[in-house]
Amino acid sequence: MGKKVLVVGGGGRCHAIVDALSRSPQVEKIFCAPGNAGIAEQAECVAIKDTDVEGLLAFAQKEQVDLTVVGPEAALAVGVVDEFRKAGLLIFGPTKAAARVESSKEFAKSIMQKYSIPTADYRVFEEYEEAAAYVSAHSLPIVLKYDGLAAGKGVVVAESAEEADAALRDMLLDARFGKGRVVVEDFLTGPEFSLMCFTSGEQIWPMPLAQDHKRAYDNDKGPNTGGMGAYTPLPFVTEEDLEYAVEKIMRPMAAAMVAEGVPFHGVLYGGLMKTPEGVKVIEFNARFGDPETEVILPRISSDIYNLFATVAAGGTECEVEWNDKAVVGVVLASKGYPGDYAKGFEIGGLESLEGVKVYHMGTACKEGKLLTAGGRVMIVVAEGENATAARANVYKNIERIECDNLFYRKDIGKNYI
Repeated sequence: MGKKVLVVGGGGRCHAIVDALSRSPQVEKIFCAPGNAGIAEQAECVAIKDTDVEGLLAFAQKEQVDLTVVGPEAALAVGVVDEFRKAGLLIFGPTKAAARVESSKEFAKSIMQKYSIPTADYRVFEEYEEAAAYVSAHSLPIVLKYDGLAAGKGVVVAESAEEADAALRDMLLDARFGKGRVVVEDFLTGPEFSLMCFTSGEQIWPMPLAQDHKRAYDNDKGPNTGGMGAYTPLPFVTEEDLEYAVEKIMRPMAAAMVAEGVPFHGVLYGGLMKTPEGVKVIEFNARFGDPETEVILPRISSDIYNLFATVAAGGTECEVEWNDKAVVGVVLASKGYPGDYAKGFEIGGLESLEGVKVYHMGTACKEGKLLTAGGRVMIVVAEGENATAARANVYKNIERIECDNLFYRKDIGKNYI
């Protein structure tokens, strides 16, 4: 009898997870809650919000789901893993306490400081006046992080006193993301990259490296977004850099979580930077990155169901293999994103695409038409023998997509390929 899997979430990351699971010979049925119009082609979508813990649990029990895989951070932060485990169900993802490595910047920084994991110096503030005084006495640029979940938008790199003050007012006086504190960090320089690891207690299985492009427009201009594209592998990260990142950052962090009584089981995401002084941590996340997942999971050549199930059960033995292809993914977003944008524009031309995957991020199907339904709408992903070939294939295919309200960056990966 084949396995039944429930994937929690509905964006591009979850579409990539569903796609990877669909390649497992063990998996017979995939559910996705809530899913989206693209996921619906590979899984049965169920209308349950990713934060509706009771609804998700009742559904998993009713359908006798063998394994649940959690995509988004919001579901982890409300404790979906804790409730499933209490009910004796197998679920892939960290507990609410372990997910604080992402949901509280202060928690993560305090662990890094305690266990000598390389990161920027920092201070934490609750009061605007104290924070403003510290920042005004500090050299610029400076990094301001809201201490909580902010959908990838709670970080400001302030290059002027005015910009820093506006961000502090936003976070501490106006409570734009809710009532919370602010972590003020020294500014680091160098290229950023993502190292995600399947993590089961102290055991880690590193994934291929990827680089995300956060800014909305070409040449890293414009506001920060949830990510406008990604690529793998990374030519600027040496074998020595990678070994350092694994042995001095990711493995010690996994061990530190165990030592602190909050063992991590799921995907531990290291947002890292290659600084002139070596690799340092910008942030940790408690789940698959988006859009990095969309370019990394196409490279897995072993059975991902085994890996998910092993980590969910707390196991430490599992074979993981990756192919050596290059993969490039480019996000198509609604005009106006990450600010205000309109929805409901028809998307055409997908049937004419060749040799690429399309992972849906914010789409809906209405009366047989595919429509835009989010800020980031879809990501087009191509594999190639090298990054240049993969990149050319992505952009060639994107030109065939028809929609009046989409934009995309034309330089994903260009500076490093």
